[in-house]
Amino acid sequence: MTERSQILFARAQRSIPAGVNSPVRAFRAVGGTPPFFESASGAHLFDADGKRYIDYVGSWGPMVVGHTHPAVVEAVQAAASRALSFGAPTEAEVELAETLCRLVPSVERVRLVSSGTEATMSALRLARGHTGRDLIVKFEGCYHGHADSLLVKAGSGALTFGNPSSAGVPAQTAAQTLVLDYNDSAQFERLFSARGREIAGVIVEPVAGNMNLVLPEAGFLQALREQCTKHGAVLIFDEVMTGFRVALGGAQARYGIAPDLTTLGKVIGGGLPVGAFGGRREIMEKIAPLGPVYQAGTLSGNPIAVAAGLATLKLVQTPGFQERISATTQALVQGLAQEADRAKVTFSAQSIGSMFGLYFRAAPPRSFAEVMQCDRERFNRFFHAMLERGVYLAPSAYEAGFVSAAHGEAEIAATRAAAREAFRAL
Repeated sequence: MTERSQILFARAQRSIPAGVNSPVRAFRAVGGTPPFFESASGAHLFDADGKRYIDYVGSWGPMVVGHTHPAVVEAVQAAASRALSFGAPTEAEVELAETLCRLVPSVERVRLVSSGTEATMSALRLARGHTGRDLIVKFEGCYHGHADSLLVKAGSGALTFGNPSSAGVPAQTAAQTLVLDYNDSAQFERLFSARGREIAGVIVEPVAGNMNLVLPEAGFLQALREQCTKHGAVLIFDEVMTGFRVALGGAQARYGIAPDLTTLGKVIGGGLPVGAFGGRREIMEKIAPLGPVYQAGTLSGNPIAVAAGLATLKLVQTPGFQERISATTQALVQGLAQEADRAKVTFSAQSIGSMFGLYFRAAPPRSFAEVMQCDRERFNRFFHAMLERGVYLAPSAYEAGFVSAAHGEAEIAATRAAAREAFRAL
């Protein structure tokens, strides 16, 4: 790692727990010292010593148009010149809400918040308030932020109550969350047959991106929709990652499944802190001050974040945007798979829209259990080999990657050349 990053990391650890403000940044999963970044442009990051990297993290998803896009920067600068925050209504937040309602098929009403965690936390409270029930269903390997009720994992039995996967989460809170296997429609249907009338809501990443990239199998999302409708539970699609990445209208548009509530983040703020939850009018009108479910936030609808989001979504809607970025992502994963095959390394890759997954496994995984079969140590060596060659991948074998509209043929070719050397070194 570059000299200045090492100095900064040592300094950071004297004032910040583990030297980072979010755990994955500490590189504990892959080992080594994380690079400290100072600037970014298009498809590239520049670290504290000026080394350039091709970026496939994209701030964990939101930089879909590339870093420091001139239109986004101009919008932010103009908004900042007017005010940094009002804590009061603005026309721009109305425009963003109207844009989300128009683009996301199931969203009739929407409320802005400041993060994806806020969005999912609020959606769960709303599901409980709407149904008068307590139980929530999630799927192992899907991450929905760090709210207490979502920091749980599966117990010893497939249908048992969850146990806390973080210290500080009360057992009684975890007991309100049931954890099932992603892509197991039969298991899900058995649970609803037994306890459907106790379940307030089901939250799912329609395309999982937090256990690496795992696609929904045929019929899985439809089974969720059918059982929730049958038993009166609220179906929540967490589209914080997939929104405007797997399709213009998100995964729900791509797969033709309408959830009752949708959570959004990342892209709708263009990289600045913003999130949203929205859905059916009758459910959303249970939110205060119209209804009894309380939710609030001083910085919700922050004018600078909203300006960045509007500028980003305008670019995402340009004709051919989704097709071009999807084709670039496909070229990336196909090239990496070909290089791995030439080096005779067990490897697979896949993409959907501008999201992709890399696996040191013969075939892409279909569940959390299969994700855990990937060769993590080989991934770690590959990660560092790519980092040395100026390619920045997610520092974990269990995270999806992202391509931006700024990635072009030159970046894909350079990444493939780096991978050719990295695979041979394995």
